[in-house]
Amino acid sequence: MSISIRQLKAFVAIASTGSFIEASERLRLSQPALSISIRKLELHIGGAVFTRSPRGAQLTPEGLSFLPKAQRLVLDWEDAFEDLERLFKKQQGKITIAALPTLAAGFLPKVLAEYRAQFPNIAINVNDVLASEIEGLVREGRADFGLSVQPAKNGYFDFEPLFEDRFVAVCPELHPLMECTEVSWAQLLKYPIIELNQLSSTRQAIERVLNDINLEMDLFCEVSQIGTAGRMVAAGLGVAALPSLSFRQISNEGLGWRTLIEPAVPRQLGIIKPPRAAQSAASNAMLDIIRYHASQFEELKNLGVDG
Repeated sequence: MSISIRQLKAFVAIASTGSFIEASERLRLSQPALSISIRKLELHIGGAVFTRSPRGAQLTPEGLSFLPKAQRLVLDWEDAFEDLERLFKKQQGKITIAALPTLAAGFLPKVLAEYRAQFPNIAINVNDVLASEIEGLVREGRADFGLSVQPAKNGYFDFEPLFEDRFVAVCPELHPLMECTEVSWAQLLKYPIIELNQLSSTRQAIERVLNDINLEMDLFCEVSQIGTAGRMVAAGLGVAALPSLSFRQISNEGLGWRTLIEPAVPRQLGIIKPPRAAQSAASNAMLDIIRYHASQFEELKNLGVDG
């Protein structure tokens, strides 16, 4: 048999009031129930902690020695319970999100603004990394969930689709391709290409498309960041095929875009989580806001992408 928090609270209440009657009123327990708690405590520790007299309940020397420890245990328990309660009420806590850079910059800001307004004491960490890194962070438990392309069908992750992104041709505003309403891959590949490196999910998707249609690109330069690609295109060094979401990051660079066709290439974006993983209350609240904003994501519609 072990000592319960109820027994410790009974002991501390009697010690602080010097009275079984006052302690029972404070704890909202009947006197018999309070007496039973103390008897069980004394039985467990092997001796009396109180003596009764006409003046009330007096601590024994052993009880007096035990009192500071019991008070600290009760206080620690109450603090722990309050912390847990605050977590469930989303008054404190931490969320870590792993997201593609295009989603971190083009989708998350409005989501985080709404979340912060509702839950100002929740700390948020966003890792804007490549798809392979997102999967690693989620798999290892270093991120609560990821926002990424649909993972390979390896069966490990649960994937919840949010919306489709599509590839667009990005070129200077006065480029000849801007005279077209849509641009085929064959038209795009007539020009020098500036593209993300082969570690990115964007580049991997492009390579699959080119393999399917048996075309090759004249790769002028490959870069790591979308912003760098945008500035190079704006400088007239070439053109690029990028996800439409990424255009939000580079739209002030004097650039234009046209939907890529033949083939049109949709890219499914969504939430990835470990299978059957329980999310915290704070994380679930974030996911609800993400789902809402995904359904209302007008920027995608403005870029010719179905939300």
